[in-house]
Amino acid sequence: MTTLSCGIDFGTSNTSVAIANGGEISLVPVENASVTIPSAIFFQRSNNKAFYGRTAVNLFFDRQEGRFMRSLKRVLGTSLMKQGTLVNGASMNFSSIITAFLKHVKDKADAVAGQEIEHVVMGRPVHFVDNDPDADVRAQAELQLIAQRIGFKYIDFQFEPIAAAFAHEAQLSGEKLAIVADLGGGTSDFTVIKLSNKNINKSDRASDILANTGVRVGGNDFDKELSLAAIMPEIGYRSTYGEKNLEVPLKPFYDLAEWSKVNFLYTPKIIMQVRQLLHQSHDKTRYKRLLKVLEDETGHTLLAAAEGAKIALSDQDEYKTLLDFIEDDFYVPIKRTLFEASIEGEVEKISASARQCLQEAGVKAEAIELVILTGGSTEVHSVQVEFKRLFPNAAIADENKLSSVGLGLAYDSENKFGKRATVLAN
Repeated sequence: MTTLSCGIDFGTSNTSVAIANGGEISLVPVENASVTIPSAIFFQRSNNKAFYGRTAVNLFFDRQEGRFMRSLKRVLGTSLMKQGTLVNGASMNFSSIITAFLKHVKDKADAVAGQEIEHVVMGRPVHFVDNDPDADVRAQAELQLIAQRIGFKYIDFQFEPIAAAFAHEAQLSGEKLAIVADLGGGTSDFTVIKLSNKNINKSDRASDILANTGVRVGGNDFDKELSLAAIMPEIGYRSTYGEKNLEVPLKPFYDLAEWSKVNFLYTPKIIMQVRQLLHQSHDKTRYKRLLKVLEDETGHTLLAAAEGAKIALSDQDEYKTLLDFIEDDFYVPIKRTLFEASIEGEVEKISASARQCLQEAGVKAEAIELVILTGGSTEVHSVQVEFKRLFPNAAIADENKLSSVGLGLAYDSENKFGKRATVLAN
């Protein structure tokens, strides 16, 4: 009997799942016809019912009452997993929240399969948490426990860039020395690997995988840096107050610029502090905007505006970011040059990790024949320019940016749990 298995790419920004069934691998429509679902959840205030993906995002931005969360993956391995958070007045731990989201995704896969799937390969970044091996081990253990809770009995893990390589390998003719750059919302991961369509059914690929590196930098960090550089100054960031011309506290602005921390700002204590400082502010017009964001709980809307600007500036030289939820007809013009300057340090960290991967693999950049770009953050103009500079002799493959990891994980699950597989064209 053929063993049914799947691969789940639980991403910081988006999630996908693909099924391996008797030699066929295909992506699952996880939200209507889409094969990706935003990694977001919204708990409705009236009954605490959970909604997921685009539905969750739309309910939140339609100003429905409830608790909205995204970028949940970044909590794994951190102290926040133990602390938990308030959801509509009740305490809830993040393990339960992530479990609810991934159970929703598994239910979609089970429905397509017509049975409960018990075998899974879960994707994971090379490092969940930078420079903290204990937190890294803890994060995988937390994700494994969640996989067990939602019904998987046989669980394995694979690095996400390796999975992306597997997804592209079946389309190759001949052999290629490749580097995979998987730039997601929370991490950037790299693998130098020897690819060949003759190797797609090898159960042991250790000799083909030359090196893996990763850094906890991704699209969410681009959102943060752009927000701090272009948007936060318009709501009082780095303004001053009082007779001594002191700088206003920066922590609320930094937390407003991180998806996983926004909800922690809506407390009476923080709002009272901002109100008190407003009376002494030297820029009451701008600092009052911060108070309005906190009182109206529109921090996610503010950060979504930064994300929208980031996406627009990938192919535009200037973009007007509309912030009319703060004031009527209020917008902030942002130039691409400012965006690229704000993320220059983050792009260098990504580039350094790629170079480190080459060094650990013992190969020169000129020897790389194929660069596989996956993850939404590879759309950023300065990122593409950097990779073309690093690998001038390589072909660039960037199809299926948001789903190649899920496909590759399913392929890996077939090799680990099932029989011979061929990847179906999608």
